[in-house]
Amino acid sequence: MIYNNVILEVTEQTDIETVHALLHRQGELSRQEPGCTRFEVYQSQTERSLFMLIERWETLEDLERHRKATAFKEIYEPQVLPLVTRVPHPSDLVFS
Repeated sequence: MIYNNVILEVTEQTDIETVHALLHRQGELSRQEPGCTRFEVYQSQTERSLFMLIERWETLEDLERHRKATAFKEIYEPQVLPLVTRVPHPSDLVFS
């Protein structure tokens, strides 16, 4: 399994709802991709400009294919990334 977690911070407060909607749509599409076993989008209750993506992919190839798919290429890269700062956290599972 490949665990990929990403923290996003929306740069401008006026873009928070836009990013929220875009990430919701990205999540819907990503969940339909081959090898995606988990794709969740969280928004902080205390810092509304903070979002977290929690992803689990069966293989590295599945994650790489995701980075070429519609959700990534048409929503995430061109529409979300310009509005946020991004800190990726590829992770190892410690306990489940």
